[in-house]
Amino acid sequence: MSLALSTLLYEWRRYMAAVIALAVAGLLVLSLVGMFMGIGKSFTATIDRSPADLMVLPPDSDGFGSSQPRRNIPTLFQHPEVVEVMPYTVSWAFWQNFPSPEKPLRREGVQIIVIDPMEGAVTLPNDFPEHIIVALQEPYSVIIDSTSLAKLGVEVGDKANINGRTVNVRGTVDNYPSLFNSMIFTSRQTAKLLGIYSEGPRVGTLLVKLRDPSRADIVAGELNTIGKGQFKAWTRAELSKKNQAQMFKESFIVIMLGFMLLVGVFIGVVITWQTLQGAILANIKEFASLRALGVSMGSLRLIIMELSLWVGVAGLGMTAVLVMGVTALARLFSLNMYYPLWAIITISVMLVVIAILSGFLSLGVLKKSQPADLLR
Repeated sequence: MSLALSTLLYEWRRYMAAVIALAVAGLLVLSLVGMFMGIGKSFTATIDRSPADLMVLPPDSDGFGSSQPRRNIPTLFQHPEVVEVMPYTVSWAFWQNFPSPEKPLRREGVQIIVIDPMEGAVTLPNDFPEHIIVALQEPYSVIIDSTSLAKLGVEVGDKANINGRTVNVRGTVDNYPSLFNSMIFTSRQTAKLLGIYSEGPRVGTLLVKLRDPSRADIVAGELNTIGKGQFKAWTRAELSKKNQAQMFKESFIVIMLGFMLLVGVFIGVVITWQTLQGAILANIKEFASLRALGVSMGSLRLIIMELSLWVGVAGLGMTAVLVMGVTALARLFSLNMYYPLWAIITISVMLVVIAILSGFLSLGVLKKSQPADLLR
């Protein structure tokens, strides 16, 4: 075990403030990224869990809300590997529960997700259990996320009102939370009965199922050639990356992340630097003893830099613990947090750089480690 690591383990109380400072700096930035990405993931949960192999959008589309001509559907079937094409339909509606002494009146705007309750349907999320599929086959039945029950003022088995028509809450699903408008799942037939779905000339995102899913990348390119610029086919992975990048084009998100990054770096550098300086000063006689034994100043500087590196590693470990705690807490409030790999790598490098920079700024303290001071 190196001298720097053994010093950190033995004198861990002196360095704990530096470790905590690094962990808080990492938590500030990473939790904010996780929150924004989690919100984005909640909006596209039904797409991410669809059995579709390709998603087809307008060529200049920035997201799922863009519409395209319905005539693109027969064009897609020109490819021999396409076996099913269905539109992903989202409608907005007005929800109202039937109040009772135990349940106050709730009036909410909701988003209606239209699916086809048949095993293997391209619009049916792949995590819907069989009893939910059966329940959706009943006319006027709806399914909601379990975290939205209190918000909408209903329980399983209750009746509610959507755009003036009565519906039955037949069950719940998990992992489809929404901080804004709750997701309501219903069948295409029920959506027609409610007057929120029609076979119009324009549709939203088209979900495509292929004969061989492993050829999704190749077929996407061939479909784009067939379409001649009328649409663009995306694989799920490509579209997920596009959505993540699209979120960070919003100026307010970039400003918030940039501000938090500056705050995190400032907190990390200042507190870590001051803590390391204080710890080195507390051990200045030990460093003076090493100089008296013939250890060069260059070797002592390397010990300080290695010590700061180990402080950075400890800060990374504490950041991971804090992030897991914040993520668990967020789930209690129906907020799923998502951490892209690039964000984890970037923040990890940032914390290590902060620790090394703090160690570099603390090297000047070694000038006070004079062997002659041991004689006083």
